[in-house]
Amino acid sequence: MDYMHTVQYYETDKMGITHHSNYIRWMEEARIDFLSQIGWDYVRIEEMGIISPVLSVTCDFKKTTTFSDKVAINVNVEEFKGVKLHLAYEMKNRDGEVVCLGKSSHAFLNKEGRPIRMKQEYPELFEALNKVSEA
Repeated sequence: MDYMHTVQYYETDKMGITHHSNYIRWMEEARIDFLSQIGWDYVRIEEMGIISPVLSVTCDFKKTTTFSDKVAINVNVEEFKGVKLHLAYEMKNRDGEVVCLGKSSHAFLNKEGRPIRMKQEYPELFEALNKVSEA
């Protein structure tokens, strides 16, 4: 389930290369799309009273991208234990070459900022994330 991003002109720098900060934005776009693809639209999650702040993000840049390039972003669950979700991202150009590898970690909190007991409080969401983490 890849997410496809087209590099926009405003995402490039003076040298015509995609600015590094945009890859993190694309990871967020891909994560939101990933959740929708597994049946858990982010709006739905927030309406349930769950917030999911980012705990960490890393990017390892392999090749440059430029305006109008198509970048396929594959999202995989690296680890999920209920409170934290660890995702891995592989971004490839149209030739199938890896342009960036990334990771992000997220917590699941209630609106008061306290960790939730996902398995007990939101068993359907827990099962959906657990299922894709085992795939």
